[in-house]
Amino acid sequence: MSADDKELLQTLVKILQVADAAVNGNASDGDEHKDNPVAASAAPHGEAPSCTIKTLPDRLSVSAAQTAVKVNPVNAPAFAASSMLAANVPLEPMAIAVMTSKYWGPTARQMTVSFMENTPTDLRARILSHMNAWARVSCVTFVETQGVGDVRISRGPGGYWSYLGTDILHIPKDRPTMNLESFTMNTPESEYLRVVRHETGHTLGFPHEHMRQALVARIDPQKAYDFFYRQYGWNKTAVDQQVLTALDERSIMATPPDQTSIMCYQLPGSITRDGQPIQGGLDINRTDYTFAARIYPKAAYNTMDTPDDAQKSSVDRDAWSASEDVEVTV
Repeated sequence: MSADDKELLQTLVKILQVADAAVNGNASDGDEHKDNPVAASAAPHGEAPSCTIKTLPDRLSVSAAQTAVKVNPVNAPAFAASSMLAANVPLEPMAIAVMTSKYWGPTARQMTVSFMENTPTDLRARILSHMNAWARVSCVTFVETQGVGDVRISRGPGGYWSYLGTDILHIPKDRPTMNLESFTMNTPESEYLRVVRHETGHTLGFPHEHMRQALVARIDPQKAYDFFYRQYGWNKTAVDQQVLTALDERSIMATPPDQTSIMCYQLPGSITRDGQPIQGGLDINRTDYTFAARIYPKAAYNTMDTPDDAQKSSVDRDAWSASEDVEVTV
């Protein structure tokens, strides 16, 4: 193992230890919602977010980060994490989710897609067409396979979600990497634009846009905790993870914050400091395409310079045993 690899591993282990300590019992005593489950139900656009970024089991955090760096060295978090540790800056429990980016490499990539349930041909084609909206400017395309896909889509209970970028490589082959609950040919086209393209963005490694510092700063934390607990049963940790933990701007090659990005939740004015809502995106916009073209350029370079039944079902599918862990070779 090289010196750089050792530094990366040591940094990730330290981050993971902090995260584990906080998540497994050392959170603030003032967290009145900490024992409540995270709701994963879908919600109409405009009422609350309906997407969560799925995270891997803690035991896979280090190996998943190593995979991400092997696939694309730009994902390495060593600079940001090391500088924070050296400065004795406390790391938030969910910081590990953004310390290591999960982008695929900048060379052309064709990702295979399969469906977990018996899905009609026209529905499969419709979903694929919206996934490939990103290919307008990027070098990543999605194609259906009759075998087991890199991306595995379920339409079962649990809401709308996806694992982030290269994390999908660590998901057992008999489990989905994306969920589009109850999508049919009768689902409005607006939901295909908003949901399928959003979840595909996560598969490409794009985080939630509303977690950019400029947008997070607009949110009143206590109002957010109360709102998401009241409406969806989210505990403090879930709100921190999905809404309030700002991305490290040094660790992503990003465009300016954009509240109309397809990757941005629509958040109500009742939880913002100024009373104005965060608009949220309804489709891929110009900023999104600019970002995608930067991360996945069409002309590839050799180097880069630049708890109900539905909830129970979702939890059961997420919690696989260590014996099922995928050994990733890249």
